[in-house]
Amino acid sequence: MKRYGNSKVVVTDKCPSYRAAMKVIGSERRQETGRHLNNRAENSHLPFRRRERAISRFRRMRSLQKFISIHSSVYNHFNHQRSIESRARFDSLRDAALLEWRELVAA
Repeated sequence: MKRYGNSKVVVTDKCPSYRAAMKVIGSERRQETGRHLNNRAENSHLPFRRRERAISRFRRMRSLQKFISIHSSVYNHFNHQRSIESRARFDSLRDAALLEWRELVAA
């Protein structure tokens, strides 16, 4: 605010702590809390929220890192983009991945 001056409008959700903070900085009248007004801000936070949700399931960061290292290699092995490939190509890629996985597990 020092650099750019006061904003005309500040869009937030209806969290009471935002209202209190706006009161402290003297911008209480500039706050707008509409139903879909803050979608742009919320959508930009989605990757962080997804990561937070994954982390919250694990007690220790080390166990999360172990799981992610294994899960990512398995996920990348089986994840084929169905929307890009034709159905026949997708089936052949999936069958090849499954065959390779069965060979790895059997060995």
